[in-house]
Amino acid sequence: MKITHKAEKLCFVLFAAAVAFATNVVAADWQPKKPVEFVIMAGPGGGADKMARLMQTVIEKHNFSSKPLIPVNKSGGSGAEALVYLNGKSGDDHTVMVTLNSFYTTPLRQPALNIDPLKFTPIARMAEDTFLLWVHKDSGIKNMEEFVAAAKAKGNDWVMAGTGKAQEDELLTSFLNATYGLSIRYIPFKGGGDVAKQLAGKHADSTVNNPSEALGFYQNGDVVPIAAFTAKRLDMFPDVPTMAELGHPNAYYMQRSVVGPPGMSDDAVAYYRDVFTKVYNSEEWQGYKKTKSLLGDFISGDDLHAYWTDALANHKKLLTEIGEIKQ
Repeated sequence: MKITHKAEKLCFVLFAAAVAFATNVVAADWQPKKPVEFVIMAGPGGGADKMARLMQTVIEKHNFSSKPLIPVNKSGGSGAEALVYLNGKSGDDHTVMVTLNSFYTTPLRQPALNIDPLKFTPIARMAEDTFLLWVHKDSGIKNMEEFVAAAKAKGNDWVMAGTGKAQEDELLTSFLNATYGLSIRYIPFKGGGDVAKQLAGKHADSTVNNPSEALGFYQNGDVVPIAAFTAKRLDMFPDVPTMAELGHPNAYYMQRSVVGPPGMSDDAVAYYRDVFTKVYNSEEWQGYKKTKSLLGDFISGDDLHAYWTDALANHKKLLTEIGEIKQ
């Protein structure tokens, strides 16, 4: 049978369409081929660790992923260990990481790491965590005025326990020192869980723990919140004033995001974005946000990258102001 040029052209078009359709189906159906490493750039017991392990549980419970996510804590060097590790996984579709604000501060403070946070792959911002100023109940301190008086009286012997060097907790400590003329001594620990224990055990005078990290000790009556570093009062702590109410506006939040290594494939990004969108919309995650005073909507892709860009510039300014980096 003779095939005309017109029929031959039509066959080619149909074949090309079939190939394109098959390729799209494969892309849409991309799934991990092995367990996914779920890196946590903080130690056990802190907010990032609690968040990651809850998300792992939700994913497993609802079969949101065809392969399990395996949490691995890498807290060394204020998150440097985790950042270097993920950066070295460039192009890997089987590693994701839970981040906090050391995602910005550690590369800025340690340029020798040669880490550019903006080159990591944005997958999902799950929330923004909040900060409260905490003291032990036995201190007798009930408000900011009493806190300032007690910290001034103790001078450099007043200890603020926090997570990491020149990270979120130290930035807030520096703000308190500059704002109130204090000389609080900052002592870093590896994770928010350890920090909370330092205050509960009276080994420190104060902390700026996230609510999730101090909640158990708060519920036991061991620790007392004095002020919130938020724009509005937190629903869980309606009697705790914000720093803005106290005359010193300083709303500061911790990102709770999931990122991939540089060069992650578009198909893998789409897969993980879908997984964490389902986690975000789950009853468990929404309940966790409410009970742990987490704020913020789900964002991903270009919006998350833009969020990082703004936050990186802000942290560069903050670190410059406290002398951690030079302009």
